[in-house]
Amino acid sequence: MAAQTGKVNYIELITNGIIKENTIFKLALSLCPSIAVTNNLKNGVLMGVAVLFVQVMVNITISLMRKIIHPRIRLPIFMLVISGWVTITDMSMAAAVPDVYKQMGLYIQLIVAFASILARAEMFASKNRIAPSMADGIGMGIGFLFALTVISFFRELIGKGSVWGMPIVHTKPLLIMILPAGGFFAVGILMAFFNWIDVKFFKKGASAHH
Repeated sequence: MAAQTGKVNYIELITNGIIKENTIFKLALSLCPSIAVTNNLKNGVLMGVAVLFVQVMVNITISLMRKIIHPRIRLPIFMLVISGWVTITDMSMAAAVPDVYKQMGLYIQLIVAFASILARAEMFASKNRIAPSMADGIGMGIGFLFALTVISFFRELIGKGSVWGMPIVHTKPLLIMILPAGGFFAVGILMAFFNWIDVKFFKKGASAHH
């Protein structure tokens, strides 16, 4: 992780959230709401965008406030900041995409309880300047968006035979994939796949470098 002293590698901060510390595929956080909204691609992408926005704005806000937040009350302050940005996101989506919001409005509100957002506020944003905190938020948010997009793409394609609501496959769909059980099944397979990629390419490359 970046420290406040020395040169900050922003590219590494962003890729860290996408690959090494991917919220779903590597850390296995926020799985239940993620599985609940990924039965179609549109919901998955919009949920990912909402989390990306909240993650970045929370990191920036906490970084700005880091010198005035008393350590003893930092967690309640973090939760207030997160709930504030989630409320803004919730109201914006209700106004901009009301049809989608009807299906996933409850899960947007549950972003308040996402362990990944609180963890980054505590571990990173409260200890670093605005620019690194923003980069960290972008990386973690894009990683979450990427994971939800991949999961929802495969679940909709296999479970409904469509992508973004448009029919693609005309064979009989595997309906279990759009049910919660299918969601956990898809996440498990994709998690194993991305961990294999990490071990095969990234960790092997790192050991070869040393």
